[in-house]
Amino acid sequence: MTQTAIPPVAALPPVRLAPGGHVVRALAPALGFGVVFIVLWELVVQVGGVQSYLLPAPSAILAALVQSAPAILSAAQVTALAVVLSVIFGGIAGILAAFVVALFEGVAQVMLGLVAVLSCAPIVALAPIFNAWFGSTNLTSKVAVAGIMVFFPVMVNTTRGLLAVDPLHRELMQSLSGSRVQLMIWFRVPGAVPSLFDGLRIGATLSVIGVIVSEYFGGTTNALGVYIANTAALSKFADTWAGVVVASLLGLAIYGAVTLLERIVAPWRFAARS
Repeated sequence: MTQTAIPPVAALPPVRLAPGGHVVRALAPALGFGVVFIVLWELVVQVGGVQSYLLPAPSAILAALVQSAPAILSAAQVTALAVVLSVIFGGIAGILAAFVVALFEGVAQVMLGLVAVLSCAPIVALAPIFNAWFGSTNLTSKVAVAGIMVFFPVMVNTTRGLLAVDPLHRELMQSLSGSRVQLMIWFRVPGAVPSLFDGLRIGATLSVIGVIVSEYFGGTTNALGVYIANTAALSKFADTWAGVVVASLLGLAIYGAVTLLERIVAPWRFAARS
């Protein structure tokens, strides 16, 4: 049997980019809620006389963000590098592990159960250990902690996607005497792409948490986690919140980058949604 005898998975629909108006309408409720939330936050702090160590006003956080922008952005660059590297290496390791598990379909569910148990362990508690192995100021220790946090969701979601083969497709391959490799290439891999990106989005957001927490246990002085810890220790809470805001924006940025990559790799998924 030659590869040309195997029918394609399905005729993919043409790529349709969402018009700009649709994007605005999709974001409008979230933006409106965010504006109302910030206004209420400002009013509660100003009118209620809430102390800054409890909850700084958004205006104070914005002022601190502007005043300390050079220091925060410089620290954010170091943290962002660790986040990107952890997503890349953790994602690749998760994909490779998923392929290995999917090849042993008979015991795949057992292996997934073991992985689920391992993922329940407090991964960030490994930060002091990795700091001892690789050095507290070494970027590798931060990437290792966050990479493990990326690994688990990518591995589990990708494996489930690889195992979820339509019985009709499986019977078709059997009728054509297709090999396991051909089944993997023609049906398992295309079917697992959406699951892969679901896991990658979860891992991307977790990677920011992993790097920030890992930096608490030791890191270069120019890192976002260290900046947040130091400003909190000095009771400069507006600056602390400014660092938290930048960390949140970093998480949104990496989440958006993964979504953009999915749109490029799997455009049919967005076309189906529209």
